[in-house]
Amino acid sequence: MTEMSLMEVRNLRKHYPVRGGIFGRQRDTVKAVEDVSFHLRSGETLGLVGESGCGKSTLGRTVMRLEEPTDGDVLFEGQDLAHASATELFALRRNVQMIFQDPYSSLNPRITIGEAIREPLDIHRLGTTAERRDRVDELLSAVGLSPTVQNRYPHEFSGGQRQRVGVARSLALRPRVVIADEPVSALDVSVQGQVLNLLVELQQEMGLTYLFISHDLSVVEYLSERVAVMYLGRIVEIGSRESIYAAPAHPYSRALLESVPIADPRRRRDRVPVLGETPSAVNPPSGCAFHPRCPFAVDACRQAVPKLEPAGHSTDTDHMAACIRQGEI
Repeated sequence: MTEMSLMEVRNLRKHYPVRGGIFGRQRDTVKAVEDVSFHLRSGETLGLVGESGCGKSTLGRTVMRLEEPTDGDVLFEGQDLAHASATELFALRRNVQMIFQDPYSSLNPRITIGEAIREPLDIHRLGTTAERRDRVDELLSAVGLSPTVQNRYPHEFSGGQRQRVGVARSLALRPRVVIADEPVSALDVSVQGQVLNLLVELQQEMGLTYLFISHDLSVVEYLSERVAVMYLGRIVEIGSRESIYAAPAHPYSRALLESVPIADPRRRRDRVPVLGETPSAVNPPSGCAFHPRCPFAVDACRQAVPKLEPAGHSTDTDHMAACIRQGEI
């Protein structure tokens, strides 16, 4: 484990077979997550950003082991989630929980929200019936909902209220790490702010560690201490929020940041155009996967997959980028 790390992901891969024909034979492989490594420090928020389809949600679900990893390790305080037995995984899952993207489909419409929040406590057999009831009241109050609403069903709540219920449910077991998968993308802008502020408050009160997955760079900038940029299943840049947003070292990170709208219409900035569409994860390009779209690409970019290396221009010693031309850019 890296010093001071609460969780460490090493060389994680998640591949899906593509089958076809009358016999369902495997024809290809979707490389949704490919050789991803990062660590989480206790109490921090690591923002994971990238275009839709780049593998962010799959990475989160694989870390949680809702998807079985193809290869690699996921270490929580030295214990390997990726290779844990069913009994070991059951115990470890108390420490790592998830907030899902869609507040409408993540709650069972046939049970009340009180039952939904209490369910993790029932499964893990924590506390007496009275203690579980008190815990549900406590969690509803913590996320800004009245305990008196726990006998209502999900359809009686707005999207923002449902997401608050999802947050409360994820905290029922007092986890150390919460993986938040696009938790505000389905919400109105005004409600997004409420949920984000709630996540910040809960982190400060409970000492939570977040892996915050989003395609919205403004949200990630507000919430995260460190940022990882993902492209076609790989992390291409990682570093502190300040270093990534002020001086991105990878052309893809730069393109993402340049795509963020500026509130002042009088301001102008020079944009480097990104060509084409995201390649298929079934047949990714050779070398650097971004090279077909990169305005800075040279022949060497097509030869070998670049490794994450220190960003020479940055004062952040943890700032890494996977680009052989980062020094020139």
